[in-house]
Amino acid sequence: MMFEHDDPILELTDDQCWKLLEKTRHGRIVLTAAGETDIFPINYLVHDGVLLMRSAPGTKLAEITINENVVFETDGIGSDEAWSVVVKGTARVLQSGAEIAEAESLGLKTWVPTLKDFYIEVKPERISGRHFILGEQPERF
Repeated sequence: MMFEHDDPILELTDDQCWKLLEKTRHGRIVLTAAGETDIFPINYLVHDGVLLMRSAPGTKLAEITINENVVFETDGIGSDEAWSVVVKGTARVLQSGAEIAEAESLGLKTWVPTLKDFYIEVKPERISGRHFILGEQPERF
């Protein structure tokens, strides 16, 4: 078991959330612009307290330009346990040559064989997570 606890649900500390974020490479980013909310599966990595992602031109980049507020969620599930971490923060597209060069040096690969020349940085403002012990619903008395 990843975390030991007796109750079926454990509220994770910030440190526990960061450890899960650091060892996971996939999640979903939620963006909202012009009254529309979109969710995209994306791979990422953690570096210096931020999340880094890559993108091609399109909806994600356009929506971040309109509204920098984002939600990111990642999770994992096993045979007897599961967990979920949610990050609320602000996103920006890296602009300077130095920032882009540093991001490229981290080796963030894309999932699909397409050009994704833009790097997105998500700076967390709030982080929360839960760990679940899986099992059947208990009997009602």
